[in-house]
Amino acid sequence: MMITRSSFLLLLTLSFLSCTAAFSESSKSGKLRGVNGEITSEAQAEEVIEDQSGLENAATADFGDGTSKLIKFHVAMLDGTSGAEGSFVVKTRPEWAPLGAAQFDELTSVNFWEGCRIFRVLPGFVSQFGINGDPDVQSRWKEPIKDDPVATTNAAGTVVFATAGKGTRTTQIFINLDDNSFLDDMGFSPIGEVVSGMDVVKRFFSGYGEGYPQGNGPSQSLIQTTGNSYLEEKFPQLSYFTGASFVEL
Repeated sequence: MMITRSSFLLLLTLSFLSCTAAFSESSKSGKLRGVNGEITSEAQAEEVIEDQSGLENAATADFGDGTSKLIKFHVAMLDGTSGAEGSFVVKTRPEWAPLGAAQFDELTSVNFWEGCRIFRVLPGFVSQFGINGDPDVQSRWKEPIKDDPVATTNAAGTVVFATAGKGTRTTQIFINLDDNSFLDDMGFSPIGEVVSGMDVVKRFFSGYGEGYPQGNGPSQSLIQTTGNSYLEEKFPQLSYFTGASFVEL
């Protein structure tokens, strides 16, 4: 699949702008829309995060300490097939991108990835995920982190935060499925790499193609506002994470 620098940046910028606008609209007057369509308060959203803070995974993790971590992801619906499961392991590389690696570790520590759908899979290019299935949880992570300089190339298997320009990294991640070195000059800084299970990564369901509005796949803005209820109804074959946890180096 031929992806040019200009077309990639346009697609990514448009998708980020659309989902950011949708989130801003849903957050007016301190209100957020839950996964079943009900309106919930920001206070309730904070309670969700507070409940998560006591998880054992969070208590034992020491993210942001400058050391590499191994994180094992468990995946369901491989190839879009019920019962097809597998796993892969990401090694964070804080020596490449300390801020991004720390953010990735922190997201893991609060079980952010559980239930997340891999909503954008373009074979030979990237697989993208990182919008939580619960809009209340996602709302906790709207504050972007600062950029890391690009210290290594966007090789196949590297793990990278998606952006819409400078200073916009939050939770969205893509895994490079091929050598995408042209992304280096665009500021996409790898924060880790898949060290085992790349064969599993290549089985993420890709049948829905590019996301809306450029294609017929999922709308990032609707994932932001309605969560997994939207994806389960409209895109039931998407591969998704059943869990992710730190493992021993």
